[in-house]
Order: sequence, then structure tokens, then C-alpha cells
Amino acid sequence: MTQFDVEAVRRRFPALQLTHDGRPLVFFDGPGGTQVPDSVIEAVTRYYRESNANHGGAFETSRRSDEIVEAAHEAIADLVGVDADEITFGPNMTTLTFHVSRSIGAALRPGDEIIVTGLDHQANVDPWLAMARDRDLVVRTWEPHLDDCTLRLIDLTALISPRTRLVAFGWASNAVGTINPVAEIADIARRTGAWTYVDAVHAAPHVALDARAVGVDFLACSVYKFFGPHVGALYVRREVADSLPTYKVRPAPHRFETGTGNFEGYAGTLAAVDYLADLGARFGDVPASASRRTRIVAGMAAVRAYEIELYGRLARGLARIGGVRLVGLGLADVERRTPTAAIAVEGHQPHDVATRLGDEGINVWDGDFYATGLIERLGLAPDGVVRIGLTHYNTEAEVDRLLAALADIAASTPALTATA
Repeated sequence: MTQFDVEAVRRRFPALQLTHDGRPLVFFDGPGGTQVPDSVIEAVTRYYRESNANHGGAFETSRRSDEIVEAAHEAIADLVGVDADEITFGPNMTTLTFHVSRSIGAALRPGDEIIVTGLDHQANVDPWLAMARDRDLVVRTWEPHLDDCTLRLIDLTALISPRTRLVAFGWASNAVGTINPVAEIADIARRTGAWTYVDAVHAAPHVALDARAVGVDFLACSVYKFFGPHVGALYVRREVADSLPTYKVRPAPHRFETGTGNFEGYAGTLAAVDYLADLGARFGDVPASASRRTRIVAGMAAVRAYEIELYGRLARGLARIGGVRLVGLGLADVERRTPTAAIAVEGHQPHDVATRLGDEGINVWDGDFYATGLIERLGLAPDGVVRIGLTHYNTEAEVDRLLAALADIAASTPALTATA
């Protein structure tokens, strides 16, 4: 594989030139939303300049807009490994999941069962709890093992039953980075006759997705988590989509897309996927003439290799800082996680740690990141953890700068918190 040139990558991202108190800003906040390359910015701007019109008009700008919308569906289909007519766009994964849950719920009967997990973002839990209340369904929770924040297949096989109709789980945990055995979970569900609904939001920037290969029925992601604009995308397997009732305006041509779309965002979506494909042509040892799907898979392989190496540097450095605890899988299980580290710093509140890092120009998140159930189970609510999210545009120098700042914080006296 061609050497990954992170400096060349960084030149594509204008925001990485920003400074704070004379030093470059460090973006370890990717799990909450990544920065975007120049081509995405240009695509959105170009849409407004050349194609800004509503759908279905008998004039040039509308035809251009419709071509972009169609191309964006094809691009996400290539990213996910499916067909374009199986892709639905919406504002984000959460909104799409609430929307399609209405159709799924209408296909279920009282007493049917849904399985959710204690590892997931609430966007793949709360829609199913709400649907269950409305439809008199039974919800069962697949509990994670808290020592390493993983889901065990044996626990699923004990939980699933002939009444199970849906298993909702994440491809990867947005809070602690665990990558789940998606194909194996889907196989267990399928043999029971249940559908699978996968939250791939956190996985999409870090690993190659292939919904068809792993055999899931629904897969949702958000483009702003993989270097694009605020757009959500949902794959629904064609045979499942055809079996579901729809809730839409009668003449709308698409089964699940309601109202006028974020067309300029779709232009940026197309550019974001093409950016990932370009990584494959540059660093993945595939020709630029290869299919976009082939280039995407190669690009994500290059990203994965670089990020895992960078994460190893971070994890080893964290282990050397007294008072810092990594939550979840350790370095020995690096292949089972994304390059996202959730940490606790002894004697220091997560928000105080994040604030001190932010004051030094290092962007990290603190809290529970809507993985509320997991943080509660870990006994870390309500303050949560500090989340460090590496992406392929981060560098070793940035990791070292973070580690030095964390070492200073861990060795310092905690700030006094005022009480009422």
C-alpha cells in the first residue's frame, strides 16, 4: 500500500489552518462531526451558483439539481455497497430512524419483540422504545460487558426468540469505539426471522461499510460524520422496503423521503464520497479508473491502517499517564475498535478537562454523547467521560501535544467546583 501522506490530506481541509492563541487548532472532535475537504465546500457553493432550484422543473437549473440528487444517491449506495434506489436521504440518522420506525411499527403486532443494546447511541434505542409504547410491543435489552464495553453473541442468542422482529444495534460505539461483529449479529437475527437495524454513524469515517455483505436490513449514517454536510442517509433492503407501509405526501415519488430535500447538502454528500474514493486512488493502490466502490473500499483500508497506527501511539501514551483510565477495549484489542478513546482523569471532572484542553487549542468532547444508557451503566453519569476522536487528518505531533497537556492536567490540583 502506498505510504499515507497525512500532510497532503491536511492541505485539503481549510479548517485545519485555524489557530488559537498563535498555535494550530487540533481537531480531536471528529465523532461529533468532522471537518470537510475543499471539494465539499466547493460543491455546495457551486450548487448555489449553478443549480439552485426545486425538484422536477422543466428548466435547466432544476434538471441540474435533479442530476445532482440522483448522483448523490448513487454515491451513498457505492459507499454502503447497495443500489441507489435503496437509499433514503434525510436531515440526520436520528430523524430518519424516528421516521422509518413509524413504518416498521405498522408492520408489527402487539406482543412482538424488539432487541436494543445498552451500548448504543440513544438514536437507535429511543425510537424503538417509543414505537413499543405505541404498539404494545416488548423491548428486550442486550447488555454489554462493562469490563471492556463489548456485546457478546452468546448473550444475544439467549435473548432472541421466535417473537423477535427487530434487532437494533450499532456498527461501532460512538462513545467508546467498540466495533461490533455485524455479520454474525445479522446472521443470528435472520435465522430467527428478525430484521436488523444498524447505526453506522460512528463506523462510516473509519471502516469500509458493506451492508449487503453483512446481511443487514437497515443501515443509517450521517454524512457530517464522514467529511460532508449535515445530511443523513438510510439504506433499506429493497424487499423489506416493499413490505412496509409508507407515510408520505401522495404524489411524492420516493417511499420515505418527505418534503423538499437539502439539495445543496446532497451536492456536498456526493463530493464527500468522491473524496473517500480519491483516497483509494491515491493511497490504496487501485487505479483512478477503477469503480468508485472499489476506490472507496481501498481508501477506507488506507484510512484504517493509518488511524490504527496513530491510535496505538495515543493509547500507549495514555497508559503512561498516572490517573488516566481508558474506558473499553485496550490496545491489545485495537482491531475491534475505532480510533476513539473515552477516558477518565482521576480527580478531574470531564468538562473541566475538556475546557482546559480547549483553552490550549485542543478540541475534544466531554459528556455522554447521547450514549446515555452506556454511561449510566458504567457509573459515570451524569458527567460522562472525555472523548478523544482521531481521524485520518490527525498527526503524531497532535497526539503528542494532547498527551503532554493531559499529563499536566492529571498532575495538577483539581479546580474547586462551586456548590449552591
